Amino acid sequence: MQRPPSEEFSLKETSPKIAGSGNYSVGDKLTCTYDLVEQMQYLYVRVVKAKELPHKDVTGSCDPYVEVKLGNYKGITRHFEKNSNPEWDHVFAFSQDRIQSSFVEIIVKDKDVVMDDFIGRILFELHDVPRRVPPDSPLAPQWYKLEDKRGEKLKHGEIMLAVWKGTQADECFAEAWHSDAATVGREGISKIRGKVYLSPKLWYVRVNVIECQDLVPSDRNKPLEACVKVALGGQSTRTRISPVKTANPTWNEDIVFVAAEPFEEGLMLTVEDRGNKDEVLGKCLLPLHSVNRRWDNKTVQSRWHNLEKHPMYDGEKKEVKFASRIHLRVCLDGGYHVLDESTNYSSDLRPTAKQIWKSSIGVLELGIISAKGLSPMKTREGRATTDAFCVAKYGNKWVRTRTIIDNFSPNWNEQYTWEVYDPCTVITIGAFDNGHLHGSNKDLRIGKVRIRLSTLETERVYTHSYPLIALHPSGVKKMGEVQLAVRFSCTSYINMLHKYSQPILPKMHYVHPLSMSQTDTLRHNATQIVSTRLARAEPPLKKEVVEYMLDVGQHIWSVRRSKANFFRIVNVTSNLVGLVKWFDSICHWKNPLTTLLIHVLFVMLILSPELILPTFFLYLFVLGIWRYRWKPRHPPHMDIRLSHADAVTYDELDEEFDTFPTSKGSDVVRMRYDRLRSIGGRIQTVAGDLATQGERFHSLLSWRDPRASALFVTFCLMAAIVLYVTPFQVVALLGVFYVLRHPRFRTKLPSMPANFFRRLPSGADRML
Repeated sequence: MQRPPSEEFSLKETSPKIAGSGNYSVGDKLTCTYDLVEQMQYLYVRVVKAKELPHKDVTGSCDPYVEVKLGNYKGITRHFEKNSNPEWDHVFAFSQDRIQSSFVEIIVKDKDVVMDDFIGRILFELHDVPRRVPPDSPLAPQWYKLEDKRGEKLKHGEIMLAVWKGTQADECFAEAWHSDAATVGREGISKIRGKVYLSPKLWYVRVNVIECQDLVPSDRNKPLEACVKVALGGQSTRTRISPVKTANPTWNEDIVFVAAEPFEEGLMLTVEDRGNKDEVLGKCLLPLHSVNRRWDNKTVQSRWHNLEKHPMYDGEKKEVKFASRIHLRVCLDGGYHVLDESTNYSSDLRPTAKQIWKSSIGVLELGIISAKGLSPMKTREGRATTDAFCVAKYGNKWVRTRTIIDNFSPNWNEQYTWEVYDPCTVITIGAFDNGHLHGSNKDLRIGKVRIRLSTLETERVYTHSYPLIALHPSGVKKMGEVQLAVRFSCTSYINMLHKYSQPILPKMHYVHPLSMSQTDTLRHNATQIVSTRLARAEPPLKKEVVEYMLDVGQHIWSVRRSKANFFRIVNVTSNLVGLVKWFDSICHWKNPLTTLLIHVLFVMLILSPELILPTFFLYLFVLGIWRYRWKPRHPPHMDIRLSHADAVTYDELDEEFDTFPTSKGSDVVRMRYDRLRSIGGRIQTVAGDLATQGERFHSLLSWRDPRASALFVTFCLMAAIVLYVTPFQVVALLGVFYVLRHPRFRTKLPSMPANFFRRLPSGADRML
């Protein structure tokens, strides 16, 4: 595949007209809390209610609704059947950029089967409409007499209205009907509104299954192979089979689940006999709201619980009474942070229990300004279109902008704020296409951006246009750009610096750690719970949106990711390799002056060893100050070359986008399996070489090769004697002069120690 030009995928600094940047001042001197976005002017019309509307139907009833017209735009309220005193309380917002009229017309009509009847209207000249800017109190609505088409007042019929000019900072903005969504029906308005969501509060539920007493199996002559199945909602697992094959089995086994408040499911424990076709010996249901909560490592009091009576069958149906019990220690562990994101770019690291939260260290402000050049995501009425919205996630707070209909360069200009508790966290912003408006069940992903807060300078406003990069089966593609403004304000600089000395995760993760397999399983369960809960909101934050923002499925094997990680390792070790090459050039006197200076430096350090550590740290200090001149001026963004997305082959992409389990044919699977075996063979060879070197080192004193061990032991004795009688500085000087000796005293053959080490035995010759 061709390597796309890097400029297309680069970060671009922008200069939007925002007050927070300091480069733009509002002309009318009216301040606005939205200082990270461009001000958007709107005409607001709030239709509250009407009274004493005249009857137009022959039946003597009235089915009123209101129509608000401004040029070519028209908004309609719902209608009420047989109600002369309706209450709507509906707000309309008309963007002033699209206003093509000098007045706004509010018309009250009577809903009819054939043609709606005109009841009355009110006209407002736009130059007479007042302006309102928060924090001013909302404009009080007033009663207006309805007029007929000739402009004469009606004897009956009044409507309560409020008309004003404002910006997107107005409280009514989020719930208003917008003129740029005029094509959306009334039932679809709720699907395009901006909302703020909160993730459910997640807990780890720790169940310690200790023992059972007085179990009664159906066949008492067989040894009892008892285990306990523990289930919580869709999560379930079993203990091992108890080594005690009696009616009083023991386990003392820990099981951990994820639960979300409010708790909707109880903890179900089922004792089974695996040796008798999983016969159920008893059940116990524990409601989570009655379980003890803890936020430290203190032992929770264990309790005995009765197992439910179970009908037993012996020839004929009859109930056998027994008093079986199960011994449990159950608690809600609030000292952990329930991971629903990767720890590499987590947005929240606080424990569940609020009692042990630390104070916040700052505030993060995000302005989602606009997007441009978005790719078409679907077709409607024979033409390509995109209905774009953005989602931002930081901590447990998710925000969703309103959906801009049929626009490849939408302007949102919405601003949001989060409290920050740790600077080493990441905010994720994703762009999506709204699929709810036209019958689709899925929101299509456009791209996303991650910004690490620790890479931002405090109190500085960053305004950049971030490329939205997506990987498709056809290759990497730029889906557009999103313009963001970000500001990280610090409330306590000392507390923020102190965070760098603290553990990343809460204390319980280190005192009572979870295994890697447990962590992966619990993270999967947590993401499923979060996506399910958020999908029940209105408008729903769909499962595919939540999973994309939380990077679900990133652990699945991919040749591209494996190559990218390999080259990351190569890049990390390149400095060490460069240092080794530089020292090799010093040893071979390729630059005699530099080699002589290194000789002098080594002699000084050996004669004055107390200068070694100060010299080392002084060098790091000078190097850091020198590199400050080239420090990054922009936040990092998605890198296609680091991700190895610009050099991936089509077959590798096809494998990455394959389902799990695979849906490909046997020939394709066989080819990929052979390729995986080839890659695994190389890794196997490297692992074997590393094991060989380690085994050779162990064999120095193992006497597996008696002659080699004898030589090494003799060398150690002689070295001990020589080093005892010879000053250390003399030995160090001789060692330095030997290593840095001139090339005429060198040979191309391996050194004697290397020859000796390579002749030592290893376990490779005992491998099958």
